Amino acid sequence: MIDLALPDMTDTASSPERENLLTLAPDAALERLRTWFSARDEPAYRATQVFARLWSRPVNAFADMTEQPKALRDALAETFDIPRLELATRQTSTDGTEKFLYRLHDGQLIETVAIPDGDRLTLCISSQAGCALQCAFCATGAMGFQRNLTPSEIAGQVRELRMLEPAILATNIVFMGMGEPLMNWKAVDVALSLLNDPRALGIGARHITISTVGILPGIVALSERPEQFRLAISIHAPSDALRHTLMPVNTKYPLADVIDAARAFDRRVTFEYVMLGGVNDQPEHATQLAALARDCQAFVNLIPLHPGGSLGFTPTSAAVIAAFARALRTRNVETAVRRSRGLDIAAACGQLRTERLGRRLPVAAQDHSEVHVA
Repeated sequence: MIDLALPDMTDTASSPERENLLTLAPDAALERLRTWFSARDEPAYRATQVFARLWSRPVNAFADMTEQPKALRDALAETFDIPRLELATRQTSTDGTEKFLYRLHDGQLIETVAIPDGDRLTLCISSQAGCALQCAFCATGAMGFQRNLTPSEIAGQVRELRMLEPAILATNIVFMGMGEPLMNWKAVDVALSLLNDPRALGIGARHITISTVGILPGIVALSERPEQFRLAISIHAPSDALRHTLMPVNTKYPLADVIDAARAFDRRVTFEYVMLGGVNDQPEHATQLAALARDCQAFVNLIPLHPGGSLGFTPTSAAVIAAFARALRTRNVETAVRRSRGLDIAAACGQLRTERLGRRLPVAAQDHSEVHVA
């Protein structure tokens, strides 16, 4: 059985003498700034001005907040920190997809992918460095788990792209990069507020999707938030027997329990299903998957396997994927086939990091602390 305990999300990115404002939820950051300005007999509106320069109109440093007097900028820089993520690599595909590799303060590398599609621009962001789940076909899982990301490192991926010249402005966010977001709920919870709050990054809740293998306590925690965030569940196999061979987490969270959670979720759920040649793409699998999807009114998203991160699996042919999709639709299951993007760059999740760092040993279980999802 896989160990689901992970390290604490304490933010160590900022200087020990300075407080990282980017790791605070909007209300907490504004209250902290108001208190700071009040102690200096400065008007409260200055807190709102500074907060706007953290996220909605971000700057590199306090010195760049030229609407503030220089003495205040210097004092802010002595008290607070707004750390950057270091861009290590940027790759651009012929189809317009861009992949960014960011180096964190401790040398860890994480990946962000920008996917343009007409007037939409979707950012695929990471929530952990590595992943503990070891799904058989996933390059991120093969590298092992290193640590949780902090809120500033999660939402900071979106902030960094907003600071480019020209800026990359996301219309949609998917937590489908490195890591399992619901195993880092305390940080993801704050990051969701930063992404969604109109005072921060201002991305609509219905344009933000959390993808999970089915971490049940995290699904409950997400459902308890009032915003209409989207939920995608990585199914990848329509039976416990097959799913267990592909996804060890199925031992702790069996398929039937995951389907129950999807049925109870108060918004429509998407099933993510990576097509693995000769493994989960046969007609009987389509019949089984259709029954699961109908049970909880799920939308099914069929995903061609990216050859760059296939780990020995064979991508299902386009003809077989099309037949599989027809079989689902015939059974009244709404289905889409995701278009493969970034085939000419290292766009499989975790692939670029692995090329840079290799497959590092995972963090030892005894070094983990409990995950708290609520």
